[in-house]
Amino acid sequence: MNVLFLCTGNSCRSVLAEATFRHLAPPHFQVMSAGSHPTGFVHPRALALLKQEGIATSGLHSKSWDALPLVPDIVITLCASAAGETCPTYMGPALRAHWGVDDPAHASGSEAEIQGAFQDAYRIIRWRIETFLALPWGELKQDRSRLQAALDHIGERVA
Repeated sequence: MNVLFLCTGNSCRSVLAEATFRHLAPPHFQVMSAGSHPTGFVHPRALALLKQEGIATSGLHSKSWDALPLVPDIVITLCASAAGETCPTYMGPALRAHWGVDDPAHASGSEAEIQGAFQDAYRIIRWRIETFLALPWGELKQDRSRLQAALDHIGERVA
């Protein structure tokens, strides 16, 4: 199963999700991240947070959805549409789910507040990925409507 985490810039949330998913998922899952308008860099705080969590960061880079190495079966957008952020729309046969997360790259305030925003985003993303991986895949792979409902439900909940 090929999973794509999608944002506009592919510099923070989608990269956090890609690396975390790769770290936690069994080998029959393939994961990638991309952006509709990639920034060309991965946010240094995202990389530092992943390293702090013991998650490999080698090979992570901001990339376009025009250059995906695999066709996704599931596309998960992470943009915060509630904050007025435009979410890219993936056109294709994949199941789509929205797991909105506030962009910590836009956090302001003290060093502790900014770091807290990155920690919050990571905690939500990780919890949702753990919930995703705990789904009864033997049953859901054969029932797209149940799988879609499960993906949507994960996106509605916060850790």
